[in-house]
Amino acid sequence: MDEARIVSLHAQVEQLYEDARQDIYYYLLTFGIDPGQAQDLSQETFLRLYMVLREGQQIRNERAWIFRVAHNLGLNARASQKKVRPIGTDFEVPLPVAAENPERNLLEAERRSLLDRAIRELSPQQRQCLLLRVEGLRYQEIAGIVGISISTVAEFLRRAVSKLKRVAHE
Repeated sequence: MDEARIVSLHAQVEQLYEDARQDIYYYLLTFGIDPGQAQDLSQETFLRLYMVLREGQQIRNERAWIFRVAHNLGLNARASQKKVRPIGTDFEVPLPVAAENPERNLLEAERRSLLDRAIRELSPQQRQCLLLRVEGLRYQEIAGIVGISISTVAEFLRRAVSKLKRVAHE
């Protein structure tokens, strides 16, 4: 590969990284992955993009491709987190029954109420994209259903998730 092609490839991946890294990071967080691992997987996603492009493969929609790679990396990371070894029965501790803690129940009900209100306050587009995503649809499928671009779907979802996270952590 000649020097000019390498420089062009670096610039292309760097621009996509700047445009989409935050979206990829937040998307990976939705898998329940800790922030440090989500950051590592975000970088892995773009590294894989660079390697594939350097090999000369053509990618029709780079943004959709990186979300698919991030999705697969997120699934793998979540699956590896679920590989929990069972412990002996001598360590079993009964879990407290939720009804035994009225204060916790009240706080949880208040939190759910705040989240419900936050969902109602999302823009119609954000709410629609979020509900479709909750149903398991991919960004490309959501884009086709709603009639918007994939990057717009990603932005609507990023804003919706950001707002819901702020409410959840208040």
